[in-house]
This record gives sequence, structure tokens and C-alpha cells, in this order.
Amino acid sequence: MAEIEITEISSVKLFGGYQKCFTHESKETKCKMTFAVYVPPQAETDNVPVLYWLSGLTCTEQNFITKAGAQRYAAEHGLLLVAPDTSPRGCDIEGEDESYDFGSGAGFYVDATVEKWKTNYRMYSYITNELTDVINSKFPTIPSKQSIFGHSMGGHGALICFLKNPGKYLSVSAFAPICNPTQCPWGEKAFSGYLGTEQNQWKQYDACELLKTYHGPTTQILVDQGLADNFYPGQLLPDNLVMACAEAKMEIVLRKQEGYDHSYYFISTFMGDHIAHHAKYLKS
Repeated sequence: MAEIEITEISSVKLFGGYQKCFTHESKETKCKMTFAVYVPPQAETDNVPVLYWLSGLTCTEQNFITKAGAQRYAAEHGLLLVAPDTSPRGCDIEGEDESYDFGSGAGFYVDATVEKWKTNYRMYSYITNELTDVINSKFPTIPSKQSIFGHSMGGHGALICFLKNPGKYLSVSAFAPICNPTQCPWGEKAFSGYLGTEQNQWKQYDACELLKTYHGPTTQILVDQGLADNFYPGQLLPDNLVMACAEAKMEIVLRKQEGYDHSYYFISTFMGDHIAHHAKYLKS
């Protein structure tokens, strides 16, 4: 296998570890991708579990590492924290920069099949295959111990990556995820654009649909949803996820948080709970 090359573009010390950012040429997206890694202090002497974070619409890797306050908890639990970008960038595809909820910053964690997008917009395979290989080859990880979480579009991404790869991720959680994208305007726009009009194709990237055929290990899914969120319930539909979990006999804890919105203020408030949730599985 060819040597994987990554380029460090920044490094800063905090909570005894290092927050680093890297670029690399991606085989999946055919462009330069950026990702952030928090290397906890425990990684100086031991291999550590990995927790992947997937961000929401319009975000880059920077939103999470500057606003979520996650590094403190990753250091406490000894977890390597990985935050990729949300889409390919600068691919010169007509229309990729025209709207906030499609194209740049809005890859929706699918592998596009529509001709115009299918060469570059392969975020599902990038996250679940290529990025995993990069992280495990370049950092002191325990490859059998990885989990995934995210926010909004990234909460959707975390849920589908977990459900489509039984056993690959030991746990999953989400903040205000897009739970049932085939049934909401954001999902309809993204899926029709990336996957075409055949709605059966959409179902393979919808957590509520994937739960109907999931036969992997069961876990407790943790979801936090702010009740002052402008996108709740219309775009997010968390109650649909609860119903789908009940039918699939998958345990879910949906915490509806009074007064909280869709922002990183909300995320940072409950970040400690989510990282502790994953640590329970990753450190067992």
C-alpha cells in the first residue's frame, strides 16, 4: 500500500495534549482535505481510542475545535478526537458554492451517484474508509476502539455511519441530528441533488430507514435536542428516530433541553456528557 502523506498546518497545546490540523490529498474526494486531531496527553505513552466528530451545514473542522470545548474531556478520558471538514472544497463544480445547504460545506456524508457530483462528493467513503486508514496509520490509536458523534447534518452522518457499519463504531451520539432526512426539506434537497430522484436510493442514508434492517450490536444512542432550536421539529424529526429505535429494539435516550438552540453554546453545554457516554464504551 502506498505511504499515506499528511501535512501538519497547525499545532497548539491545551489540556496537556495538542490540537493539530492537517491536510492531505484524498483518493475518495479527489481534492485536498483538511482534518483536525486532538492528541491527548495519554497518547505520548500509550495507544488510545478514537472518537470521530462530524460537523453540520456550513462548518469546517474549525467550528468544533474552537467552540465545542471538547478537548478538556478528551484529555480527561484519554481519547483521540478527530474532526474532518464537511465536504470537498474547490472542485470547480458549477453550483457548488451557491447555497448553504448543498455543495460546499454540505456534503451530507453520502457517496453521490449523480454524474456532476459523484467524482468528488464521496464523504461517506471518505469518513468510514479513507480517514480511518489515515488516522490509524499516523496516530497512536487502538483501531478496534472507535466511536462517532456529530451535530445536525453531522448527527445524521454519525447515525448512518454507525448503522451502515455494524461493529465498526462502538457507540454513537448526536446533538440535534437530522434524524429522518428522506422526510425533511434539507434531506430532500441534498438527496435529490446528490443521489437523484429514485427515493429508494435515499433510504440507504436515512437513520430511520436503516434501523429497519439493522442487525448489528445494540448500543444506547444518546441524542440531545434543544427545544428553542429553530429547526426543531420540522427539519430534525427526533421523535421519528425514537419510534424507529423502538421498532428495532435499539435503546435510545432523547433528552429535550428547554431553552437551548441549535448552536455551539448548546453543544458545549452537554459535550462532557457525550464524551463520557463514548468513554464508557471505548474504555471498557
